[in-house]
Amino acid sequence: MVFSSMLFLWIFLPLVLAAYYISPGKIRNGILVFFSLLFYAWGEPLYVFLMLFSVAVNFTGGILIEKYQTRKKKILVATLIINLGLLGYFKYFGTLTEAITGLFSADGTGTTLFQVALPIGISFYTFQALSYVIDVYRGEVPAQHNFWHMLLYISFFPQLIAGPIIKYRDIAAQITGRKETIRKFAAGIMRFCWGLGKKVLLANSFARVVDEIFKYGPYAVSRKALWLGAILYMMQIYYDFSGYSDMAIGLGKMFGFEFQENFNYPYTAGSVQEFWHRWHISLSSWFRDYVYIPLGGNRKGAACTYRNLLIVFFLTGMWHGAGMAFILWGLYHGFFLILERVWLGKKLEKLPGIVGWGYTVTAVFFGWILFRAENISLFFTYVRNMFVAHGGTILLSAYLDSKMIFLIVMGVLFAGVLQKIYEKVRVHSAGKIPANGMVTVPRMIACMVIFWLSVAALVNNSYNPFIYFRF
Repeated sequence: MVFSSMLFLWIFLPLVLAAYYISPGKIRNGILVFFSLLFYAWGEPLYVFLMLFSVAVNFTGGILIEKYQTRKKKILVATLIINLGLLGYFKYFGTLTEAITGLFSADGTGTTLFQVALPIGISFYTFQALSYVIDVYRGEVPAQHNFWHMLLYISFFPQLIAGPIIKYRDIAAQITGRKETIRKFAAGIMRFCWGLGKKVLLANSFARVVDEIFKYGPYAVSRKALWLGAILYMMQIYYDFSGYSDMAIGLGKMFGFEFQENFNYPYTAGSVQEFWHRWHISLSSWFRDYVYIPLGGNRKGAACTYRNLLIVFFLTGMWHGAGMAFILWGLYHGFFLILERVWLGKKLEKLPGIVGWGYTVTAVFFGWILFRAENISLFFTYVRNMFVAHGGTILLSAYLDSKMIFLIVMGVLFAGVLQKIYEKVRVHSAGKIPANGMVTVPRMIACMVIFWLSVAALVNNSYNPFIYFRF
């Protein structure tokens, strides 16, 4: 079940809201657990038991770590092995067997011995579980002794299958005591509608063109159309993922929760380092807290810092998938971060801001082509044919009509341009203009318009993928 579906909008969400708010406070967490399991079981009925097993392992691990301090390291290691073992098996086993069989085949082509279906959201909820047991081990949070509270933390449906990745320490107090208010509920509706519009009106529109261009391939598609496909993918992945995060954050607010922000207009960044402070913030902060800093961060000299960055971004690529393209995509970003630390960052500080922005957008742009291609050969062919005439017969005009031009303009404006203008005007107004995100009548009306336009688009078109569901 996805948020941008008629089933969710008109049946599931009204039911869970009604059940939640007519129930007494002491059973509201139970209501959320029940509907969260139903939400997950709708698309993955068997894998509900896998998630329950993960919850049980980490719940038990946390208690044992707290109780047996002299053996807590061994307990932590065992818990980590189980978590990462499950994630590795379901996410990487197929790719690994394909690579191994390829070594022994005559043509070098591998075959998967048997397909292992990837449980939706396993990368997200596994990382949440890991943050819990590690924080208990560090003594930063007490172990959770209420299984249902632990189950709610892992399974809460707004963030279960595509984040944000919520650290236990950031939400523990909200599980046991939170305040639902009309203003927070209204803010949640606004945020959800905004995310729905980003996903349905923009990301889905871009996705149809992107998928077709990549389906036909870089030889059949003309040079200009290849550029269009890459540009649209850059916007698609942003509006797809940030739209989902907006909906998740909005849903959390409807039930009284405050989730971590996951995006902060990353395409306005002036460096690749700043981009990663703005893109998938919950994943970046997870790797910072649980990998980069424990490895020594930047405290042990330049060489160790560069090594740590490469390790983090190698793992970032691996988190997205076992394919070589994902790994190289992660290392590609790690290379730019090292380059900025060595000398480029200081150079950019002395240059006009637009230079840093142009460099960042260009670096991220070509990185997204690698990410989308999922094949090294396809990536190089695609990029080469963007710059040379190659006889592609599918022309730009097949995709670029007046509607698409309008959507591209909207995509550019709402990726940070309008927001920056709004904040500057607000500063000059001495606070007379409400801050971005505040609930006002005009904004509620605008969000309702976005909602109904999104519903109309969903009724008229069944094409509704979510990129990050496969991670």
